[in-house]
Amino acid sequence: MTAAPVPASIDALVQALQGVGYFADRRLATAVFLALKLQRPLLLEGEPGVGKTALARALSEVLSRSLIRLQCYDGLEQREALYEWNYAAQLLHMRAAEGQGGADMAQVEREVYQDRYLIRRPLLQALQAPAPGAVLLIDEVDRADEPFEAFLLEYLGEYQVSIPEIGTVRAQATPVTLLTSNRTRDLHDAVKRRCLYHWLDYPERERELAIVRAQVPGASEALAAQVADFVGRLRSQPFANAFQRAPGIAESVEWAKALVALDTLVVDPEVVSDTAGILFKQREDVAALTRDMATQLLQPADA
Repeated sequence: MTAAPVPASIDALVQALQGVGYFADRRLATAVFLALKLQRPLLLEGEPGVGKTALARALSEVLSRSLIRLQCYDGLEQREALYEWNYAAQLLHMRAAEGQGGADMAQVEREVYQDRYLIRRPLLQALQAPAPGAVLLIDEVDRADEPFEAFLLEYLGEYQVSIPEIGTVRAQATPVTLLTSNRTRDLHDAVKRRCLYHWLDYPERERELAIVRAQVPGASEALAAQVADFVGRLRSQPFANAFQRAPGIAESVEWAKALVALDTLVVDPEVVSDTAGILFKQREDVAALTRDMATQLLQPADA
């Protein structure tokens, strides 16, 4: 894969992202542009489904670089994020050396910590990716625990990690690093200080309409507009207070695809009721979207 150059301006970056189907507003594009130019990690926080993970995929396409993803979760350990040794292969090597007799065990011990026995996990893969480097996505870092945040500090601050048996491994080419957080808990200030920061909110109506048009080409202009209008109103006050979680961009796109599959021409309360499980993933939220509310939401803005 031949790498593409970093776009020369914010406007060029906006256009490049749109070319791969990602519609970024200028504030987000500015944050990404500065992260690329300054070679700093970018921390993206926001509600689920607003396009944080999708941005990493889009950037890897724009820059023609491989995307390496580290999915965080409670209990994530260093060996799952950075490296581990192939213990089975090491043991076979040691047994073979013992079988030959007269083996220098100190030498054997050094041999089992060679590169060929090293299993690289996402962080190490990103550091050792050849030029121009990879795009590393550390996804949902808020799901990991605080000790893992502390472990990340060396990587985020210096693009290097320390492996006791080998030493310090520094980046061959600086990885484009994105961290995402749904803000299920606050991240430590030490992590935030090492990153540029951007809060990613739900898109305004015109940007969401552009996304639906791009992602669901089978939807008519009228249907795409109805989807953008309806979902936008669902997220607005006072309706948003009725739900545990408002639909994200991913749900808007999925709903538009479902409406096309159902040959829907006009969105009405019955269609909304039948397809509410696409917009919401909680039983209580599906129940909260009553026919009366759907009727109210579908009223023209000037009604």
